[in-house]
Amino acid sequence: MMTAARSADTGLAGPGELDRYPYAEAPSTGRVGVPSWESSDPDLNRAGRRAAGSRGRGLHGQLVQQLGQMIVSGDLGADRPLVPEEIGQRFEVSRTVVRESLRVLEAKGLVSARPNVGTRVRPVSDWNLLDPDIIEWRAFGPQRDDQRRELSELRWTIEPLAARLAAGHGREDVQQRLVDMVEIMGHALGQGDSVTFSRADAEFHSLLIQVAGNRMLEHLSGIVSAALQVSGGPVTGCDRPTESAVAHHARIVEALGAADGVGAETAMRQLLTVHPDVERVVPAPREH
Repeated sequence: MMTAARSADTGLAGPGELDRYPYAEAPSTGRVGVPSWESSDPDLNRAGRRAAGSRGRGLHGQLVQQLGQMIVSGDLGADRPLVPEEIGQRFEVSRTVVRESLRVLEAKGLVSARPNVGTRVRPVSDWNLLDPDIIEWRAFGPQRDDQRRELSELRWTIEPLAARLAAGHGREDVQQRLVDMVEIMGHALGQGDSVTFSRADAEFHSLLIQVAGNRMLEHLSGIVSAALQVSGGPVTGCDRPTESAVAHHARIVEALGAADGVGAETAMRQLLTVHPDVERVVPAPREH
């Protein structure tokens, strides 16, 4: 199933095309930014889960991934409708799977279904660009560079404020959890384990946003998780794990522990690596 070659008449990929899209066969957990070490506190375990999309949900999830990435990459355009029967035949899935997958894509703003018109790809201006799935899909398409720059700019506006707000909450369990993540990052750096480093990094930032006490900011935590998990995307503080990145995380934790909102905000700004294109509008933070 889902292994046929691309159809010349429809432009749709068959099963063999799955390998072209790295996120089409994601782990079955369906969760991004949640490391394997779960906390016993359900509130803490909410951190990093907002980026969970359609990944790892069998044929339905794979088809959403496949079609979504093909749309974002420009392989599927608005020049012709997406016919459910053709999609079902090419990917060897049922009409129910196709129908549900198209509904998910419609909810993300990628397609629209109208009587006498059919299901068609919508313009980029209609896409939900804050959707974690679309963030990841864009990272593999022609908008890759724009996506990284935009994510850097967005994180620069979100996370320093979240760090300042989080400094006033002082929950010991959260503080300890953040300390644990820094220790895990340090250990992973020494072992050359970039996967564990990135997972701890994602939980650190998601948890920090969660405890900022602002529900609207918390709603944006999925964006940060997706940004951290995008392959080739920005790892906080650097393009790859470094001692400097771990040190900046540690400074944030120290400022939080001291209820120093200004210090936490400054440390977060120093942590975030600014994309070269962003420097024209966002000055690089200075060491104090």
